[in-house]
Amino acid sequence: MFEKTYYAAHPDMMEGVSNDALRNRHLVSGLFRSGEIVLTYSHGERFIIGGAVPGAKRLALPRQTEPESAAGRPLLERRELGIINIGAGEGQVHVDGQTISLARYEALYVPMGSQEVGFTGEGARFYLLSVPAHAAFPLRKIRQEDASQMKRGSLETSNERTIYQLILPHICQSASLCMGLTQLEPGSVWNTMPPHVHERRSEIYLYFDLADDDRIFHYMGQQDALRHIVMGNEDVVISPPWSVHMGAGTRSYSFIWAMTGENLDYEDMDVLDICQLR
Repeated sequence: MFEKTYYAAHPDMMEGVSNDALRNRHLVSGLFRSGEIVLTYSHGERFIIGGAVPGAKRLALPRQTEPESAAGRPLLERRELGIINIGAGEGQVHVDGQTISLARYEALYVPMGSQEVGFTGEGARFYLLSVPAHAAFPLRKIRQEDASQMKRGSLETSNERTIYQLILPHICQSASLCMGLTQLEPGSVWNTMPPHVHERRSEIYLYFDLADDDRIFHYMGQQDALRHIVMGNEDVVISPPWSVHMGAGTRSYSFIWAMTGENLDYEDMDVLDICQLR
């Protein structure tokens, strides 16, 4: 069911790790393939990270295959799911007999216990993030205009951007999943400035809206020993709770951030001065 499994990493592994090993442990590529659902599994917070590109087909979220005692049960039996359409066209998500249309940049929260989840729409590209849940909250569609919008940065510092908070307690209830979308203005390339760490949550970044020949330089690691991963369009990076996460691109772009952990407070972070990094 899972194309790849990622294991939790200790910060000591950053010392002397090769670029290939760093990418193998933290970079998720190839999620968006026409006519397929691609799912990966991260032991860090037990994220399921995936993509669904229906094309002319109708796709269905698979059922569990392991352990043997859970085989055949719904994937969301004890999980919640966040979905954002990053495609150019509208798509539909079908949840237990309900059909919800999602335009570009719109999100859907799917509660724990949902039995059947399907996807249609030739122009849609659905990004999927699922985490374990302890309670079921209402199915909810979130449009960009429904989101809480935060203006941050400036063109002078190359980080002018709008943060759209989509799945957070004051917008949409969830058990532990937080998701949002950040869009950089033309001429801006730096995200998540100033950089920060949050020890009580892990975070996943999906970078997109890039041309094929553009790249993102994503920085991670502890503040006094940074490393970087070079990423392309629609690549995902797994950021452990002990790691800084920030990046710069060869042009402006968009990215989706997703967090889970014991704390849903968006402002729970240790902000670092750029001069602290090395």
